Parts: sequence; structure tokens; C-alpha cells
Amino acid sequence: MTQAPAATRRLTAVLREEERVTPLELFFDLVFVLAITQCTALMAGQPTWTGLAKGLAVLAVLWWCWGAYAWLTSVVDPEEGAVRLVIFGAMASLLVAALCVPGAFDDSALIFALAYGAVRIAHILLFVLASRDDRGLRYSVLTLAGSTALGVGLLTAAAFVDGWAKAALWAVALLLDISGPAFFGVEGWKIVPGHFAERHGLIVIIAIGESVVAIGVGVTQEVDAGIVAAAAAGTVVAAALWWLYFDVVALVAQRRLARAAPGREQNSMARDSYSYLHYPMVAGIVLVALGMKKTLGDVGEELELVPAAALLGGTAVYLLAHVAFRLRNVHSLNKQRLLTAALLVAAIPVATHIAALASVALVAGVLALLIAYEAVRFSEARDRIRHELAHQAVAD
Repeated sequence: MTQAPAATRRLTAVLREEERVTPLELFFDLVFVLAITQCTALMAGQPTWTGLAKGLAVLAVLWWCWGAYAWLTSVVDPEEGAVRLVIFGAMASLLVAALCVPGAFDDSALIFALAYGAVRIAHILLFVLASRDDRGLRYSVLTLAGSTALGVGLLTAAAFVDGWAKAALWAVALLLDISGPAFFGVEGWKIVPGHFAERHGLIVIIAIGESVVAIGVGVTQEVDAGIVAAAAAGTVVAAALWWLYFDVVALVAQRRLARAAPGREQNSMARDSYSYLHYPMVAGIVLVALGMKKTLGDVGEELELVPAAALLGGTAVYLLAHVAFRLRNVHSLNKQRLLTAALLVAAIPVATHIAALASVALVAGVLALLIAYEAVRFSEARDRIRHELAHQAVAD
């Protein structure tokens, strides 16, 4: 049988030959860095409950867009032939959408919707090419195209209305777009487990990096002892967020995904654990970044209610996402992280009556105690998981 040219094979519905994330995917993710930064800026510019809702809604839209490409590049090699050029075009459109984030509900609403639509259209077209020899994948792509078209259409319509009508259109657009894979099933999709898990792990690092950037952006005055202390506490918070995900959780989840039966079981786990549950993780980190940015503005003043809720509540959201993540993958409840999240939420009123520096120190201290407790309480299991998985990775 005559073998198809290499460039053609790259567009067929064949899983990637390697699990590593390619340089082009990392390049694509750098544009998403700007999108995350812009969402933080949107909320910082409107530190109200409405501003928070807007920022999280825009983040959800862009997250779903980014996730779509994570699924795509588990099928198509992004660095081959015309695919590379289409990815570059999608990056340009995503960049425009990111630039429009601060005005996504105002003057830049139409440009944001059109740019976002262009990114999604490029994704669907590449998936159509990738699925030409696979009926199951083609069905999944066509159903996704339908929910995507509805979502983009509603976001475009939202640009021409105001008030509650705009909010309603955004809510319906998000609901229809994100629920598509849940409603139509996931049997036809294909992923490379190692690549898929690593791609999402890297985006968590990018989000945590935004919290570090927020420390620098938040400094608007001369660096003094208070700012140094806040920066140190903020670094502890960022390191704790990293530790809580990458020390054990990411390793276990990746191995569970790899061991799941290809098809419905594996795809459902990927959809639920990564496409859905990683959004509240990233959203929680972005909220923490917002709280850090406001803290560094004046470390001696009390935080207003919304920034305090962002700092402590965002950390709680991150932990609750971990609880749900473990429940989905291991089918057990992480009680200590659940209780820690509840404690942080309960402490929000306290944060509005103490110096912002003390609030950051409070979060840093609570997370450090949580990590210390888990390291001691589950030391044997942690050691076994980390070393067994490392040995298995080498063997594979």
C-alpha cells in the first residue's frame, strides 16, 4: 500500500508520535499569558462584584478557547506544514481578543467577539481536516462546531445590547459552548494522555506566574520594608500554590489518565478533570493575583471587601478545585484541603479589618501549615507515589 506523504499524515486523525509539548504550543501559550494578565487588569480596574464577574466570565471564554487547542494538538502535530501557519493566525486573533479584554463588555465588545470567533473557527477547520478519516472524531467535531457557532453568535449579539441583556447573552453563550462535549458525548475524541496532562500543568504554572507578576505590577511606590515583606509572603503563597498541585496531585492525575481505557472513559476523565476542573484552579490563581496586586498598592491599609474576597476566596476556590479534582480521579475526599478552604472563606471579614500585609501573611501561613501537615501525615504515601511514578516514567 502506498504511504501518504508526511505532510498529509500530519492532518489525519492519528495520535501524536510524541507526548512532549512542542515549542510552538509553548509559544501559543505565551499569548494566553497576556489574556490572563488582562483579566486581572479588568478586575483590578473595576474592584467590584460586577467587575469580578466580568473578569471571570472573560477568563472562562478564553479558557475554553485555550482548552480547545489542547485537545487539537493531541491529534494534529502543530509544527508541520500549513498547520503551523494556521496556529500563527489563531495566535494573532487570540492576541487581539486579549487586547480587547478590558473593554470586552463595553467599547471593544464586537472586536473581542469577532477575534474570539476567528480563533475558534481556525480550531474547528483544523479539526475537520484531522477527522476526515475518522467518523467518530468527525461527529464530535461537528457537534462541537454547532455549540461553538451558537456561543460565538451570542457573544457577537451581546456586543449590540447593554445591561442585563448583555449579561444574559454572555451566560447563555458560555453555558452552550462549554456544555457541548457533556451533552453530545466524548467517545469520538482522541488525546495523548501525557501530552494532555503536561499541557494543563504548564498552564497552571503560567497562571501562578501571573500572581508573581502581580507583585511587581502592584508596587506603585518606593520599595520599603513593608513591600519587601509583602513580596516575600506573596512568593510563599505562589510557591504553595505550585507545591499543592505539582508535588503529588499532578503526578497521580496524569497516571490515572494514562491508565484509563481509551475512548469514553479516558476522554470523560480528560474533559472533567482538565477542561472543566482546571478552570476554577486557574480562576482561583487569577483572583489571588488580583488580591496581591491590591495588597502591594498599600501594604499598611486594610483591603476592601472585594480584594479581600479575591485573595482569600481565590485561594479557597483553588483548594476546592483540588478537592473536586481528587474526587473525580481517585474517588476520595481531601478533607484537609476542604477544611482549609472553609477556614479561608470564614477569614474574609477579618481581612477587611487588618493590614493588607497581614492578610497575605495569613494566607501564606495557612497554606504553609497545610503543606506541612500533608507532608508529615501522608509522608509514606507521598514518597511511594513520587518515586513509583518517577520509576515508571523512566521505564516507559
